[in-house]
Amino acid sequence: MNYSNNRNNHKKNTERQRVLVTGGASGIGAAIVQRFITVGARVAVVDKDAQAIDNRGGILASVEMALLGDVSDPLSINAVFTELDDCWGGIDVVVNNAGISIPASLMETSFEAWNQVLSVNLTGVFLVSQCAAVRMKKQGSGVIINIGSVSGMVGMPNYLSYNVSKAGVIELTKTLALELAPTIRVNTICPGYVMTPMQEKEYTREEFRVLASKVPAKRLGSPDEIAALVVYLVSEEAGFITGASFVIDGGETAGGLASG
Repeated sequence: MNYSNNRNNHKKNTERQRVLVTGGASGIGAAIVQRFITVGARVAVVDKDAQAIDNRGGILASVEMALLGDVSDPLSINAVFTELDDCWGGIDVVVNNAGISIPASLMETSFEAWNQVLSVNLTGVFLVSQCAAVRMKKQGSGVIINIGSVSGMVGMPNYLSYNVSKAGVIELTKTLALELAPTIRVNTICPGYVMTPMQEKEYTREEFRVLASKVPAKRLGSPDEIAALVVYLVSEEAGFITGASFVIDGGETAGGLASG
């Protein structure tokens, strides 16, 4: 396979597309932003990290718009899309990447923590997708990519709220794909263990070593690998793909291996 030709094809297919990435200030989101900029897309980021948005440092220095917003708040998301309307007049691609994790067992999960995780990880995807779909339907085309997790496909102790939220994202994707076809394509990417700031807060270096030893690929994934799949799925080459969930986990779940 000629990688450079593939990259050129993706650039041709995505150049000048208007792309919104939620949670795009760091981790997988930042890698997705970088990949879209590389292929010539117009990129906007919405993130609740006020310091990152205000400073416009790193990858945010290269985007057309860096917007402060909370995906779990309908008023905040409506304001974001109003600004996108004023600046772009529409939206071609939405990547629902924003997510949080509050590890805890059933007995230790508070009602507030449960609501917080579900509000960001699942309700946020619903709210952003709803706003995007209105505009995509009107213009006659669009792609929505949701970032799920293998945690939504297998049981994972002590991550109850996170697991349930990501399982909901997978089901939401299937339903939206049916409702919005053929105008809008909707797919989910389900990463396994990927080295991100969120993961680094939850695991020690030794725990990462043990986790990597359980993965058939014998390593953890990188945000760039997720970003590459996102850009492919929004390209014309993926035009017959909708309602699907793509696992990218180094083989972790291939034999029914449950994390943890």
